[in-house]
Amino acid sequence: MTYNDRMNNSVAIIGGGPAGLMAAEVLIGHGVKVDVYDSMTSLGRKFLMAGSGGLNLTHSEPFEQFVARYGNRRDKIEPMLRSFGPDELIEWAHGLGVETFVGSSGRVFPKEMKSSPLLRAWLKRLDEAGVKFHLSHKWLGWNEDKSLKFQTPEGEKTIHADAVILALGGGSWARLGSDGAWVKPLIQAGVKVEALKPSNCGFDVAWSPHFRERFEGQPLKSAALSFGEFHRQGEFIVTKDGVQGSLVYAASAAIRDEIEAQGKAVILLDMSPDRSHEWLVEKLSKPRGSRSMASHLEKTVGLKGVKVGLLHEFMSKEEFASVERIASFIKQMPIPLIAPRPLDEAISSAGGVTFEELDENLMIRNLPGIFCAGEMLDWEAPTGGYLLTACFASGRAAAAGMLNWIKKRDRQG
Repeated sequence: MTYNDRMNNSVAIIGGGPAGLMAAEVLIGHGVKVDVYDSMTSLGRKFLMAGSGGLNLTHSEPFEQFVARYGNRRDKIEPMLRSFGPDELIEWAHGLGVETFVGSSGRVFPKEMKSSPLLRAWLKRLDEAGVKFHLSHKWLGWNEDKSLKFQTPEGEKTIHADAVILALGGGSWARLGSDGAWVKPLIQAGVKVEALKPSNCGFDVAWSPHFRERFEGQPLKSAALSFGEFHRQGEFIVTKDGVQGSLVYAASAAIRDEIEAQGKAVILLDMSPDRSHEWLVEKLSKPRGSRSMASHLEKTVGLKGVKVGLLHEFMSKEEFASVERIASFIKQMPIPLIAPRPLDEAISSAGGVTFEELDENLMIRNLPGIFCAGEMLDWEAPTGGYLLTACFASGRAAAAGMLNWIKKRDRQG
C-alpha cells in the first residue's frame, strides 16, 4: 500500500478563512483526513467582509515591488510568495470559474467585484473532495493529553488529531471571528507571541468641538501625506475621533511605531500638491476686497471645505494674517496624531507568533505537529491585495510543511 492510499492521519485545521481553507485544499488527496473547525456559524466571514466593496485579491505590480511591501518580514514571506504568488493566485481563482481584471491602480479584482461567488465555489470543491467542516467550534487550547479543546453549542468537546494547522487570524474585527483569543493558550504552551497591534488603521486627533461637528465624515481629497520617508498622494476621511482611510492606512505602521516610541506622531499634509508655495503666495496676495478669507481661498487657489477648516484648526489668528504663513500651512499642514484607533477597528493586525518560534515548515519548534499560517503570524502589509495573497500563500506553505513532517514521521515510525 502506498502512502497516498492510507487515511490513517487525521489533520485538524482551526480557522476557516483564506489561510485555513487553502491549507485544506493542499492536504486533500494526500492520504490525510481533513477537518476544518471555525468559531463562527459560517466560514470566511472576514473574507466576505473584505469583498463587500470589491474583493481586492492581489496586485499586478512587478514581483520585486510586491515582495518589498512586507517590510522587515520580507525574508520570511518571499519564499512562500515565490511558490504561490499573485500570478498563481489569479490562476487559482480562474480555476474556480472566477474571472479577474486589473484596476487602474494595478489591483486585481474578480469581475463580479464580490467574494461570495468565489467562496461558494471553493467550499463546494472542498466539500466534494471530502473536507469536513465543523462550525461554532471555538478553540480553547489543549488538554493535558495534548488533545484539542473546543467550546461548542453542545458544550466542551475534545478532538484528537495527528497534526494541527492553526489559522486563527489576527486580532481585528472580533465580531467576524478574529478576536486574538488564541494568544493566551499559545503563550501558556510556551510559544513566544508578539503583542497584537492595529495595522492599516486610523488615528485619533484632538479636534476642537467646532471642527469635529462641522467636518466629521467629510473626505479630504487630492492631498499628499508625508511622514518620515513616506510620501504619497491620495485621500482620507475626517472622523469624529481623528482620521482614517487609504492614505492614512498606507503610512499607519510607521505612524503607530512612532507613537509607541515617542507618545505622538505629526504627519505633514500638502493640501495643494500640484501647486508650488510661490504660486500660492502670488495668488493669495491679490486684493480680496470685501471677500472673506474663506471666499478668497476658494476663489484664488481653489481651497474650500475641510481644507480651509484645517487651516482654522491649526493656525493662530496672527498666522492667518500672513499670506506666507497660509501658503506654508497649505503645503505643510502639521496634524498631530495621538493614538492609533483600537485594534478591533483596524483592517488587520501586526504581531503574532514570531517566525523564530517556527521551523522551515511553519511548525512550532517546541510543539511538534502544530503549524501556523495566515495573519496570526508576526508580519504585516498594506492593503492592496498584499494581505490576502500572503494569507493564501502561508496556508499552502503550512500544509506543504505538514505533509513533509507527516511523511518523515511515518517513515521513522
